[in-house]
Amino acid sequence: MSGRQASTLIALLLLAGTQAVAALPSFQQVRQEFHPSDTRVLDRNGELLQRVRQDASVRRGQWTPLSDISPALRQAMLLSEDKRFYEHSGVDWQAVSAAAWGNLWATRTRGASTITMQLAGLIDDDLARRSSDGRSITQKLGQALAARELEARWRKDQILEAYLNTVPFRGEIVGIDALSRTLFGKAAHGLDAREAALAAALVRAPNAKPALVAQRGCELLRSMQPDSRPDCAALDAFAGAALARRDWPASEGIAPHLAQRLARQQPGQASMRTTLRAPLQRFALASLQRHLRELRGRNVEDGAVVVLDNANGEVLAWVGSSGDSLSRASEVDGVLARRQPGSTLKPFLYAQAIAQRRFTAASLLDDSSAQIGTASGLYIPQNYDRHFKGQVSVRRALASSLNVPAVRTLVMVGPEAFARQLQASGIALGESGDYYGYSLALGSSEVSLLQLANAYRTLANGGRYAPPGDGLPQSAAPAAGRPAIDPRASFIVGDILHDANARAPTFGLDSVLATRFWTAVKTGTSKDMRDNWAVGWSSRYTVGVWVGNASGAPMWDVSGSSGAAPVWAELMGFLHRHEASRAPAPPPGLVHTRVSFGDGLEAAREEWFIAGTEQARFAPDSAAAAQQAPRITEPADGTILALDPDIPPARQRLVFQAEAAAAPALQWRIDGRIAGQGPRLSWLPWPGRHVVQLVDPRGKVLDERRLEVRGAGVAHSRAVAD
Repeated sequence: MSGRQASTLIALLLLAGTQAVAALPSFQQVRQEFHPSDTRVLDRNGELLQRVRQDASVRRGQWTPLSDISPALRQAMLLSEDKRFYEHSGVDWQAVSAAAWGNLWATRTRGASTITMQLAGLIDDDLARRSSDGRSITQKLGQALAARELEARWRKDQILEAYLNTVPFRGEIVGIDALSRTLFGKAAHGLDAREAALAAALVRAPNAKPALVAQRGCELLRSMQPDSRPDCAALDAFAGAALARRDWPASEGIAPHLAQRLARQQPGQASMRTTLRAPLQRFALASLQRHLRELRGRNVEDGAVVVLDNANGEVLAWVGSSGDSLSRASEVDGVLARRQPGSTLKPFLYAQAIAQRRFTAASLLDDSSAQIGTASGLYIPQNYDRHFKGQVSVRRALASSLNVPAVRTLVMVGPEAFARQLQASGIALGESGDYYGYSLALGSSEVSLLQLANAYRTLANGGRYAPPGDGLPQSAAPAAGRPAIDPRASFIVGDILHDANARAPTFGLDSVLATRFWTAVKTGTSKDMRDNWAVGWSSRYTVGVWVGNASGAPMWDVSGSSGAAPVWAELMGFLHRHEASRAPAPPPGLVHTRVSFGDGLEAAREEWFIAGTEQARFAPDSAAAAQQAPRITEPADGTILALDPDIPPARQRLVFQAEAAAAPALQWRIDGRIAGQGPRLSWLPWPGRHVVQLVDPRGKVLDERRLEVRGAGVAHSRAVAD
C-alpha cells in the first residue's frame, strides 16, 4: 500500500469515527431510554408491591445510581477493566502500547479497551461487536474517538454509572441490578468483596465455566485485598452455587394478580403507582393465608379479598389468591373469577321489595314449606339448616338469611325485575332473570367478587352506583354516581344487616360478624358449599371476601361464620383500629316508630319505614294476607310481541291475567295510565316498550311486568277492558 493510499484509508476511518461520535447520546438520554425487563408496581405511597417480568429476551433490573452500588464492586470493576480510569481521557495509551507490543511478540495480553470505550460500544449500535471475532478496524477507531468525546461531554461518575447499568454479565443478564438480584439475591449496594470479584470476572468471561470464573475472581480478590489470602477453594464452591441460580421469578411480591393485570394494560413502564395500601395488602394476604391454614382438613385451599374506598371506589387491597403455598391454582384471580354468590344477593332483593312498598322491614313473611310452580315444574326452596321458623319479620328473615322468605319475596318482585335491579347495582348476570327463575333469590347466577363488593358499596353510598377503580390513581375527581337503589330502602337494608339481634337466630349473639363499631355485613354460601362469601361495609370502606376452591370442588362443613367471615372481621378491625365508623344518617322520607307483633312472634321494637307505609302492629293474619298478595300471572316479564300487519288489529289483543282473592278491586295501569280493572284485561298493543302494573284502589303497586311490542303501529284506543 502506498503512502497516499494509507493516508486516504486513515482519512476514511477518521470520517467514519467522526460520524459515529456525532450520534452519541447524552447521559440523560441513555438513562431515559433504559428500560428494565420488569415493571415495579408500587402502592399509593411508593412502596414496592410487586415486580412483573415484561421482556422475556433479557434480564435487566432497575437503573442503579452509582451511589447505590457497593464500593467493593466499583473497586473490583476498575481493577479488572480499567485501572487508570480516572487518569485517562477515554483511551489508555499505556494499555494500547502494551497490547501492541504483546500482539507483536504473540504473547497474551488483556485488551486495551477502557471502560469508556466499552460504554461507547454499548450505547452506539454502529460500534457494537458484531461477532466473536471482535470489532472491525473502523469500529475500533470509532470506539476510541467516541470514548474521547464521551469523556469531554460526560463526567467520570456518569460514565461508570452508565457502564455498570448496561454491561452484559452472563447469558441474558444485563446490568448490575439484574446480576446482583439473580446470582446473589440482594441489591447492588450490598455486594461484598467476594461477590464483587465474581461479578467483575464475569465481564471478562460472561460464558466461562464456574471454575474459570472463580479462578479469575480469586486473582482479582488478591488485588483487592493484598494483605489477606483469599480461600480460592471456598470461592470456587461459592461461584458454582451462585452461577447455578438462574431462576428469577416472572413475578414476585404481594399483589401479583392486580400487578400483572395493570402491567398488561400499560406495557413497557419501568414502574407504576397504584391505589393500594401496602400495609393493608400485606395484612389481607396474611389474614387469608392464616385462616385457610386453620381450615385445613375441610377441603378448602383458595380465597380472595378486595377492599374498596366507599367515597371514590379506589381499590385499597386486591388479593386474588391464597398463594402458591396453599393453592394449586394460584394463577386464577379470585377477585375477577365468577362464582355463585349464594345469599349475598338477598339485600338487593329486599331493598327492591321495600322500595316498591310490597312490604316493610316489620312485615311478616311465612317461613314454611313452599311449593312454587314454575314452567319447568315445582320449585321447593329449603333453608340452610333445613328448619322453618314460621312467621318472621322481614328484618329477621334478611338478617338471619332465611331462604324461603327470600324466594317468596322474589315471587312478588319477579325474576326479570330483580335481574334489572342487580344490573343497575353493577352486577351483570350471564343470562336473563327468567333463565334463573326463583332460584335467583338464593344466588344461582355467577358474579365476581369485585362486582359484588362494588354493589355493596352502592348500598353504602345510599343507593348511588359508580364503577370501582381499576387500581390506578384517577386523574380526575370521581363521578357522583347514578341512582340505582331507593336511598330509603338502602338505609333500611343497611340497618338490618347491622342488627346483631336480628341476626342471632342463625348466627348467635357472639357472632364473628359483630364488630365494636358500625358495620353492615352479609354472608353467603353457594350450592354444595362450593363458595363462601362475606361482604359488608363500614362508613368508609367496603370489604369483600371469598373462600372456596378454584377448581369448583365443594368444601366440607364450611359455613358463613367459619369460612370468609373471620377474614372479613379481621380486615374491618385492621381498617378501623385508629378510625371510627359511625352509623349513617337516615335520608329524607323515613319514619322511625315503635311496632309490636301479635302472638308474641317478636319483641316490640323501634322500626324504620318509608313514609306512608308505617304500621304500629303486625299479626299473623296480616302476614297471611301479605303472602297472598295479588300478582300478574300472564304475560311473563320481558315478553316480546311482534305485530303481524296481515292480521286484523282486533285479533292481536294481548290478555293480562292476575291471581288474587280480591280480584275485582284490582286496577291495571299501563305506562302510568289506568287501563282497566279486575283479574283480566284485554289490551290492543302498540309498538314500543311498556310497563304494566297491577295496583290496588289506593294506587299501591302490587306487581308489574315489562314487555316490548314490535311491528307497525295500528290506530286504536289505548286500552280496552273486556
